[in-house]
Amino acid sequence: MRFVDSIEKKEDGGKLTKEEIQSMVTGYVDGSIPDYQMSAMMMAILLKGMDAEEATELTMAMMHSGDVVDLSDLPGVKLDKHSTGGVGDTTTLVVAPLVAACGGTVAKMSGRGLGHTGGTLDKLESVPGTCIEQPMDRFKEIVRQNGVCVIGQSGNLVPADKKMYALRDVTATVRSIPLIASSIMSKKLAAGADAIVLDVKTGSGAFMRTKEEAFELAKLMTNIGKLAGREVRAVVTDMNQPLGMAVGNALEVQEAVELLSGMIPETDPLYEVCMLLGSQMLQMGKLAADDAEAKAMLKTHIEDGSGLAKLQNMFRLLGGDASYVSVEGMKKLVAVKKNIDVCADRDGYISSMAAEQIGTAAQLLGAGRAKKEDKVDPAVGLVMKVRCGRKVQKGDPLCTLYVNEEKNLDDAIALLKQAIHITPELGEVEPMVYGLVTAD
Repeated sequence: MRFVDSIEKKEDGGKLTKEEIQSMVTGYVDGSIPDYQMSAMMMAILLKGMDAEEATELTMAMMHSGDVVDLSDLPGVKLDKHSTGGVGDTTTLVVAPLVAACGGTVAKMSGRGLGHTGGTLDKLESVPGTCIEQPMDRFKEIVRQNGVCVIGQSGNLVPADKKMYALRDVTATVRSIPLIASSIMSKKLAAGADAIVLDVKTGSGAFMRTKEEAFELAKLMTNIGKLAGREVRAVVTDMNQPLGMAVGNALEVQEAVELLSGMIPETDPLYEVCMLLGSQMLQMGKLAADDAEAKAMLKTHIEDGSGLAKLQNMFRLLGGDASYVSVEGMKKLVAVKKNIDVCADRDGYISSMAAEQIGTAAQLLGAGRAKKEDKVDPAVGLVMKVRCGRKVQKGDPLCTLYVNEEKNLDDAIALLKQAIHITPELGEVEPMVYGLVTAD
């Protein structure tokens, strides 16, 4: 069958076969299928969709377009977590070492931040000396020794996704749920984990703006996992405000260290989501029977300091200066030329926030990148002083900026004032967690 026939078939709402999907991915990677034909196919998928079997075949074809990591020689159930991206989302640096402290095996490959979302690799590199590019043997050696390691993705991991994502970006097909699901799951499956917990964000700072879209994506990804023979669970969580109070690389590491040091209350949203993700990982790893047992284990390893010790040891094994990875040490890494408060201009309630704009404000200060080649200043960013639902008076600080370069300072402040909405009456505050999705 010619590829144009497959395009027409999908345009008519037909179901693509395994052979058609495999041929499409192989042909696009080797160049025999040109961009203009692949663009037409992606638009057809956006408009007509794919069922779980098609999306799984697409995921598997993309997964096998490059290197596939074999973690079978590591002990236990190999666990991974993935967030669909957000603002102030530092859960990996809390959950991964905590699960390892509970006896789990966490082998994770992460990405960099782009736009308003932060990347785990940029956070890791805010600690001097940390090298996130490690050969596979060294990666597995660190996991064996420490129970947890997070590194950058291999250069030849899912090359199909790199080509397809770049094309989606310029053809307005980024929001196709089957294409999002296959992009995420092909990388997660290629990274070798047995069990994966997904944190699917929804709201103003997330890829999925509505809860309905988030649940649709979560359901499709858990079904792909089941059809691919992996256990996948997804939690749908809120991103209508930053998850943590810190937005910026070293600032977010500092907040993770504070949480692991027992300094953040159990009622805090970041704590709540970390407990939820960690408890799912422990249950998938057969280390806890239920939520109550899992959360008790996680809490124990915060209180005894072993979760923080796992994080410190991971930095040390990656070449980082682990002396910084403490409450006192992190203060040195977030020292900047200026701290500037952005204050409320009226009395009222924090009724809502535009989380994407808050992330963009941090990016303008140098905490993120608009283009892949942009340099990141690890120390800068902002720390929120309020959450939605909080009552404020005129002059109360809404957030504190950590500033080294003032070139975009005025734009960042203006953006933050637009992003934090103060109203006379308290509106409805969204819950932090909307639900758990499994393949069943």
